[in-house]
Amino acid sequence: MKFGIFYELQLPRPWNDGDELRLYQNALTQLETADRLAYDYAWVVEHHFLEEYSHSPAPESFLAAASQRTRNIRLGHGIFQLTTNHPARVAERVAVLDLLSNGRCEFGMGESASITELTPFGRDMETKREVFEEAVQAIFPMFTKTGTEHHGKYFDIPLRNVVPKPVQKPHPPLWMACSQLPTIERAGQNGFGALGFQFVSAEAAHAWVHAYYNAITKRLKKLADYEINPNMALVSFFMCAETDEEARRRDDGATFFQFALRYYGQAQNRQRPAPGTVNMWDEYNKWKRDNPEAQEAALRGGLIGSPETLRKKLRRFRASHIDQVILLNQAGKNTHEHICESLELFGKEVMPEFQHDPEHEAWKRGVLDGSIQLEEIDTQAFSDRYGKLAVNVGPKTAAAGLMN
Repeated sequence: MKFGIFYELQLPRPWNDGDELRLYQNALTQLETADRLAYDYAWVVEHHFLEEYSHSPAPESFLAAASQRTRNIRLGHGIFQLTTNHPARVAERVAVLDLLSNGRCEFGMGESASITELTPFGRDMETKREVFEEAVQAIFPMFTKTGTEHHGKYFDIPLRNVVPKPVQKPHPPLWMACSQLPTIERAGQNGFGALGFQFVSAEAAHAWVHAYYNAITKRLKKLADYEINPNMALVSFFMCAETDEEARRRDDGATFFQFALRYYGQAQNRQRPAPGTVNMWDEYNKWKRDNPEAQEAALRGGLIGSPETLRKKLRRFRASHIDQVILLNQAGKNTHEHICESLELFGKEVMPEFQHDPEHEAWKRGVLDGSIQLEEIDTQAFSDRYGKLAVNVGPKTAAAGLMN
């Protein structure tokens, strides 16, 4: 099992001078810590205009900085929005990061999930999947050919040589964002690694691992000429401390993250409110005061607890054959000190048991070569993105906030 860390670069209100500088510099220090402790991946999102929830519009710049402060950790676009970026610029930035990091770039791709992000770039919810698939077709020849052109519905690119080329040949490993569970199966069909931005149980993970690997081995339908990347990763809320109680006390950010996802997710096309009209941190704290038991239940989910508790939880996930667990530590107002202490404790007392797993590698080889046939599991029972303990925000609550 591999371990990654995940960054939205959240910054709840109120905002003060220097907060964004401190946010970015602390995150880079956290990546250095993770690299020293032998975490495998660091993933950084691309989002635009999402106040408080994500102040991360330029992951290529952040990851380039991280490449000069780390040695071994893989640096992942989690993800690059193919709908809001020109294909040539995507290929250029991915190649440059691969050169700067000496071949440590991971290329995650996605569509964006809201009109707040899409509309300013001339895109919409109805056509975003078409744009994504055409962008994939345009990008991959750019990594290997000395001259390439593309003439499609959404992009018209004359014959040019896109330089530089990436270190990894023919290109860095490919991943696709899967913010909805059924998209995991689509990622498998397309041959991409699945970045599952869900928060699910070990039982749900087992079902979706089967769906993913059955898709990539039995129903493969690539969008272009590229190397497939059979890997499945799932995000989990995360805080490791000496006791379960202390871990929950330190991880208020986990429930803020869930609240913001639910709050915005209720709106049509995930429309965000006009700038400055909603204080998400205040809305969250109102909800928390009114729902103390719900917050307490949410903190019992995910990988939040003592080293012994997290070892027990991960043993259940290991049985589901997840390839990578991505740990969401930077959320809400979780402190830099607690994030670093959590990474240290987990890295020293939990990770070593799971990092070298010959049984999983043998299982995976068998699945890919066909000697192990996986059961086709009905995933309908596991379609909830958030899990049964997650924060729940009623439509009336969200709608009222969006109209304020």
